This record gives sequence, C-alpha cells and structure tokens, in this order.
Amino acid sequence: MTDWLLEFAGILFDTVTDVLPIAAILFGFQFLVIRRQLPHLYRILRGFLYVILGLAFFLMGLEQALFPVGKLMAQQLTDPHFLGIDVELYKETIATQWASYYWVYLFAFAIGFSTTIAEPSLIAVAIKANDVSGGNINPWGLRIAVAIGVALGISLGAFRIITGTPLHYYIIAGYVVVMVQTLFAPRSIIALAYDSGGVTTSTVTVPLVAALGLGLSATVPGRNPMLDGFGLIAFASLFPIMSVMGYAQLGHWYARRQQQKIEE
Repeated sequence: MTDWLLEFAGILFDTVTDVLPIAAILFGFQFLVIRRQLPHLYRILRGFLYVILGLAFFLMGLEQALFPVGKLMAQQLTDPHFLGIDVELYKETIATQWASYYWVYLFAFAIGFSTTIAEPSLIAVAIKANDVSGGNINPWGLRIAVAIGVALGISLGAFRIITGTPLHYYIIAGYVVVMVQTLFAPRSIIALAYDSGGVTTSTVTVPLVAALGLGLSATVPGRNPMLDGFGLIAFASLFPIMSVMGYAQLGHWYARRQQQKIEE
C-alpha cells in the first residue's frame, strides 16, 4: 500500500508540473492581456483539479495495466507453439512465416477498431460535424469509417513489424493514395478527413497501440523495439484519412446513382 501511494505521489507531482505551464498561459492571458475576470472561477479551478487527478490515475493505469497487458498479449500471440511453427526453425524463418501470424493481425484489427470507437476526441468531432453539417454527416457513420481505417492501419503496421520491412515505404505509399483521393473526394469532407486522422491518436488509442507495437517488437525474433516498436501510431493517423474520404466518395457516388434513377 505504501509503495502504491509513493508511486502515485510521484506521478501526481509530475502531472502538476506538466499542467502548470498550461494553466499559467491561460490565466496569464486572461488577467494580463484580456484583463477580464473569469466567470465561474471556482468551477474552473475545480475542473483543473479533476484534470490533474484524472491524468495521474490514467498514467498510473498505463504503467500498471495497459502496457503490461499489451506486452503479454504480444508474447502469447507470437509464441511459436501457439502459432504452430517449428521451434527449431522459428528464428530462421520468421520473415517467411508471416502468414502464420493471422491471430496477431486479427487482434490488431480488433484493438484498433474498438479503441477508436471509444475515443472521446473522435466522438466530440463526430458530434460537431453532425451539428455543422445540419445532420448530413452521420456521427456513427463517421466513427465507424475512422475505426475501420485505424483497424486496417494497425493490422498493416503489425505486418510491417513481423516482416521487418521499412516503415517509410508504407507511409510514402499511403500519402500518395491520400493525395490522389484528395483530388477526387468531395471538398466538404477533405478537411474533416484530415482531422479524423489526428483525433484517433488520443487518450484511449495511443497507449494500447504503443503497447502492442513495443510488445511485438520485443517478442518477434530479430526485431528491435527502438527501431520497429514505434510507427503503429503513424498508421493509425494515416489510414483514417483514406477511409473517411472513401466513405464520402461512396456516399457521393450512391447519391448520384439514386438521383439518376429518379430522373430516368
């Protein structure tokens, strides 16, 4: 119990030092530049307290739960006995046995989809997009489109870690696809699609995705956690841009087809 309290106190102190500069900028501009009193000051201060406590508990949860679970799942899913791979040939044939890791790809897809659906920042963006568009953008449609993009991206990122192929090949090819899509996608969706790629890398998604990447790179033979463990978050940011623009393009095509049928 004492060790837990000491660890929490250390994380809480670090959180306070991280949040203080933000508070100083906000209050400094309010009182020194704008020179107006803040309405509901007590409620704002109470909110800052909740933020600090919430971040401290969240960071402690990462260290004690999410990162260990991610590493454990990676170890279990890449175990040669679980995969049915000959242990003697495991290290020598790792690059050619990528198809045996289908459970890893499925797990990466499921983690990417479920964490994105639960991402608070994506929910907020989907609600605002629905309000601004007058109901034309369905919040659930947008969330599912983004979640599918993240899931596909993380699955491909897991494949990259297992095969050891260079990260920049995937990222360059992905952005080429994004640029081509941008030329043909409806203008009203382009900015939202690019923002959708950013909001996925937030509170819920990043810790689990990072834990999965580091766990895979630490357990797959021949992989270096420093070189191969990072990069999954880049996939989680890139592929939702494609999926949201693709979702809009399909919707636009379907609407035109329906209009043509009515005219005929």
